[in-house]
Amino acid sequence: MFLLTGCAVGPNYKRPPVASPPGYRGENVTGTNSFGDLPWWEVFHDDNLQALIRTALTNNYDVRIAATRVEQARQMVVEARSQLFPQLNYFGEGGKGKNVGGANAALVPNTGTVGIIEFGGSASWEIDLWGRVRRLTESAKAQFFASEEARRDVTISLIAQVAQTYFQLLTLDRQLRIAREETNSYGQSLKIFEQRLRGGVASRLETSAAEALMASSAATIPDLERQIEQTENQLGVLLGQSPAPIVREGSVLEMQLVPEVPGGLPSALLERRPDIREAEQSLRSANAQVGVAEANFFPQLSLTGVIGQVSPELATLTAGSAFAWSAAASLTGPIFHGGQLRAQYRLAKAVRDQYVLQYQSTVLYALQEVSNALVAREKLAIARAEQERAVAAYQVAFKIAMERYRQGQSSYYEVLQQQQLLYPAENTLAQAQLGQLTAIVQLYRALGGGWQMGK
Repeated sequence: MFLLTGCAVGPNYKRPPVASPPGYRGENVTGTNSFGDLPWWEVFHDDNLQALIRTALTNNYDVRIAATRVEQARQMVVEARSQLFPQLNYFGEGGKGKNVGGANAALVPNTGTVGIIEFGGSASWEIDLWGRVRRLTESAKAQFFASEEARRDVTISLIAQVAQTYFQLLTLDRQLRIAREETNSYGQSLKIFEQRLRGGVASRLETSAAEALMASSAATIPDLERQIEQTENQLGVLLGQSPAPIVREGSVLEMQLVPEVPGGLPSALLERRPDIREAEQSLRSANAQVGVAEANFFPQLSLTGVIGQVSPELATLTAGSAFAWSAAASLTGPIFHGGQLRAQYRLAKAVRDQYVLQYQSTVLYALQEVSNALVAREKLAIARAEQERAVAAYQVAFKIAMERYRQGQSSYYEVLQQQQLLYPAENTLAQAQLGQLTAIVQLYRALGGGWQMGK
């Protein structure tokens, strides 16, 4: 019997094959080190952002909900494993009746109203001959590990959301500063044109154009302020806090560092990225359920026992004649269930096959996300550099136009034209900077970085 309990029917788990390329598309140099191996506090060097991430990891409701799911899965493992051990119970009963029969008829004479008192304990134990309970436990453990990986995936997503929202907030701050500078500059231009109009050396066309530009620029300020407050509210929800201003003193978009980020080996992604690990644990659980379904075809052996005292009177419970015990073994097995067991087995195999495909699909999408992020990082870095050149050139052109105007070599309308080119270019540069930082965050998340324990 004990030799038989060492075997378990059903397939043992093996990781399914995946097509893992030698390197990521979009990465020029392939190495073993990966950006995803870095803890988040070594990636984001902004002190305000680090404080926000720590707060979010402590207070965010999605993270806390994921932690409760882990605890639920942990207790399900304990519940499944408990079936490997004998089940002990106690019982007690007392009452009166007439014409009492049944198992106690020999003890209690059938004359008039009689009483019966009994108490004792019982034990039952299913001998896990074919590994059904062990496969159930294996499945529950895999679900527990899957819930752990799901929690880590929530952690990665949260870090990425906080960082992206924070960078979006800094971008809006930069755009608000540009809008205010633009409005003030157009306001100065309007004053100059109005003075020239009163002096009779300018037309109403120039003052109207300057006034329209100033009003259009001023109209963007309330909308930017609205976006800033709404972004702060969004960040507050991620932090698990009520809507309130977000501290970012000393943080500006231009000072955010863009590190060099090697992708590493694609094969390491299978061990680092939580959603892939979660998919594999779900597959492991489904594979164990195939063993459970297969074990249902075999007989189940159970041992039961009862020990206690039975008496018609309380005073004689301690007498030797009141002692009762029984021990039994039962063997049950299926003969005909109308195809139910075979259907359950085929269903378990189909579910297992589904999780195999889901695992392979998860790996494929992970490789796509990393490749997309690598390409975005490279191309957006080029776009930012070119936009910085454009802004620098517009700034030079604006200074030259101002100098020509002061020397009387051109009209102020030429200055106004350069302003109309400079400020939109600065806004575009801010968006390019945001795009590059967002690509870094997305790459870090795609590589599975950030869920390591924080300091």
